Amino acid sequence: MSIKSHIPNSLTLGNLLAGVIGIVTVLAGDYQSGAYFIFLAAFLDFFDGFAARLLEVSGELGKQLDSLADLVSFGVLPGFVVYEWISTLTSVEWMPYLSLTIPLFSALRLAKFNIDTRQSDRFIGLPTPANALFFSTLPYLADFWSFTGNYLSNPWTLIVLSWVFSLLLVAEIPLIALKFKNFSLRDNVFRYVLLASGALAILLMGLSGIPLVIILYLGLSLIENSSASL
Repeated sequence: MSIKSHIPNSLTLGNLLAGVIGIVTVLAGDYQSGAYFIFLAAFLDFFDGFAARLLEVSGELGKQLDSLADLVSFGVLPGFVVYEWISTLTSVEWMPYLSLTIPLFSALRLAKFNIDTRQSDRFIGLPTPANALFFSTLPYLADFWSFTGNYLSNPWTLIVLSWVFSLLLVAEIPLIALKFKNFSLRDNVFRYVLLASGALAILLMGLSGIPLVIILYLGLSLIENSSASL
């Protein structure tokens, strides 16, 4: 095998390593740092696929390895972020375990994605990286506004959010994919609105703006679905 055939898989293993180190960091008590490792994992996850297509070395091994890495970085790691966060908010020992629906449903989401041929230009259900970014940056949103902090300091709020977003991972809901067949405004208006609003939110609010971007993403997808059915 040529050296170039190992480049995409090396990037995928970097994604996995970022997830593993993120888990170690979160379990050491620094649950807010989980977001940085998820960002790094997402960066590597994007470029492993890009490198595979560029070098024309994609294969079944890479696909399977990619799913395994994604499960750790975008399933287990955000699950532990919420687990550790809830642990700081309650003395009830069993409550944090209720948030571990995140890695379980992330595994279901990734398995469904691997066998679903409908997701070439649209996602069916919330993608695991989006879900991971939502939960890993939620602590920053809690610190940004006092009223969000008041709600998110209730462990039951985090548990319910974990359950709702876990269901969204496997829900039969078409969602926007940022794949442009062309760049016309008419065909991509919702994509452009999402990109512009997302950039503005992150510019103004930093990491704390990302949960709002994910909620906007879900809302725009539902609006686009409704407009398409008219």
